[in-house]
This record gives sequence, C-alpha cells and structure tokens, in this order.
Amino acid sequence: MHGRAVALGAGTVLNALSTGVGSAFAIDAETTATVELDDSGQVKGAVAEDDTADTRLIERCVELAIETYATADDEPVSGGTVRTESDVPMAAGLKSSSAAANATVLATADALGADPDRLDACRLGVEAARDVGVTVTGAFDDASASMLGGVTVTDNDADDLLAHDEVEWSVLVWTPPERAYTADADVERCANVAPMAELVADLALDGRYAEAMTVNGLAFSAALGFSADPAVEAMPHVAGVSLSGTGPSVVAVGDEDGLDQVQERWDERGGQTWRTTTRTDGARLE
Repeated sequence: MHGRAVALGAGTVLNALSTGVGSAFAIDAETTATVELDDSGQVKGAVAEDDTADTRLIERCVELAIETYATADDEPVSGGTVRTESDVPMAAGLKSSSAAANATVLATADALGADPDRLDACRLGVEAARDVGVTVTGAFDDASASMLGGVTVTDNDADDLLAHDEVEWSVLVWTPPERAYTADADVERCANVAPMAELVADLALDGRYAEAMTVNGLAFSAALGFSADPAVEAMPHVAGVSLSGTGPSVVAVGDEDGLDQVQERWDERGGQTWRTTTRTDGARLE
C-alpha cells in the first residue's frame, strides 16, 4: 500500500503567536512524502536531508491518517514507513513542518485509496503537530497555505479558515546560518505585540497582505530578538517584507526589479539568499 504526495512551503503575513490569528502564503518550495503501509504495528520515519532529524511529526501523521482513513474493507493496516524529501529549509521559518505534515497525511490517504477534504487533512496534520509539541499555535495558518496554495488567514485557536485568496508575487528569501525552532519561541514577549498583531489581521482581512506582512515583520523581529535591518533595507524596493514565522528567515515580495536591488544587499549578509515565486495550486498527489 503505497502513497506519495507533495506540499508547499510558505512565508508569513501574520504570526499567530500573539492573538491566535495568523496568515501565510504558499511559495514554490516543495516537500514530498512517500508512505508504505503494512501491518507491523509501528511507524518509522526518515528525513532525506538529515539522518538525525526528529521524525515524530511525520510518524504521528501516518498514525492519525490510518485511524481516520482506513476502512474495514482495507487490508489490515497498523504501521508502515514514511520518508520525506524537501527543498524547504528546516527550522528556518518557511513552514517545513507544515509541508511535511500535509504531504504525509495526503500520502497516507493515497495509500489507503482515500480522497480526503483538503482542509480536513490539513487539520489532521495540525493535530499531529500539537500532539508531538513542534508548534505553539497549531500552525493552521501555515498548514492551510501549504495545503491550499495562495494566501490564507486563519483562527488558529479554532482551526477556522477566515480568508483564502490568490497572490502573484516574486519572492526573495534570506536565510541566515542559524536556525530557530517554533516550539522555543518566547510566547510571553510575542503577547506584548498583540495590538500590532490585531492591526496586521485587520490589514490582511482587508486584502492588504503586503502591508500587513511589513508591520508584522517589524513587530515580531523586535519580540523575537531578530534585527529589523534586513527588512528596513528592503522596504523602499518591495511591496512587503517580514520575518517569516519565528525566524530566522526574512521574506520579501514584490516585482523582480525591486527584489534585484534587495538581493544585492542581502547577499552581503552571509547565509543563503534565493528567489522563488508564490504558488496558488497547493498540495497534490504524485
């Protein structure tokens, strides 16, 4: 029983740590999950890019998907293997965990011959992330953008989709050498910027996504202890720029000419600077 699926990375419009409302947009960076199911009673996971990576999330996704999508007509299924391959950098604020969870849930459903509702499958991955403790908010904003494509605004406390829209941006990402894990974020400091987060939510729900992400970036860079200098350098040239997730990546969106100017500055900072685009198609089976 074999399944394979792909889900997308994403950038941040609004970090949900302050108020529970978040917003994210899908980018052209993919994670692929391959699942083989059996009756072993155990799920074993592997991450192609890192033999030592924590595999609890993808293993839990397989377990929950089996519980949800297996039927009495299926062969006995109680375990299996899952392997992910990704060009989404891990622990960089680009939703690698959400992409892995979405791809794994869909691949498991595919192996079982199920065709789940995409938002329900997304919520299953969010449940798995909460179960294993890799997220503070549940990350339904990140997961929904990864699953559906485009930009989403969500209530992460209720796992409700508040808005879903299409955006067409060129994207520039700067990822410094260090990594930051969402579960380690200082939630108390993030709560201090709740008034700014509420403003960002209003902007996003008004369709002013690029402006929203810039305000978000300044507020959460300060709250999470990252320099706002990369964002300030970019502001004259782009439509929007923000710290992505809990960092450390900074993501700018706009047109190619403006991003060219920003990339010249960001290339001098070390780490990795790379270009991509937004995606509107979301996750898919392979």
